[in-house]
Amino acid sequence: MEVVTTDALSRVFAALADPTRRDMVARLSEGDATVSRLAEPYRMSLQAVYKHLRVLEEAGLVSRPRGPQPRPVRLEIEALDLMDTWIERHRDRVERRYRRLDAVLAEMETDGHEEGHEDGRRGRPEGAGHPDDA
Repeated sequence: MEVVTTDALSRVFAALADPTRRDMVARLSEGDATVSRLAEPYRMSLQAVYKHLRVLEEAGLVSRPRGPQPRPVRLEIEALDLMDTWIERHRDRVERRYRRLDAVLAEMETDGHEEGHEDGRRGRPEGAGHPDDA
């Protein structure tokens, strides 16, 4: 069942979910290429390559100018910028969370040393068993 995606970011991520399309995008990052040039390394029909390109075009990742064949396929940076913005926003949030956790852990370690736990262990003193063990 095909999921219809409506927003641009979802279309970009959906298009890049396929390894062949990710490879095409990676190859296009080196420069424009014709469809036949893009198709060279794949064991698939030219029709299948065109289907992959149509998905990439609909997601805004690539474009092919109108005109006579062969037309170059171009990578569109705007779609990559959209992904980058989304990823960086979430990366920043996660990094802030980890910095807060690091601060809490450092404070706990400092508090532990101040309480006389030079060996870094916490809990009951050695030899103090559970009350049910008696």
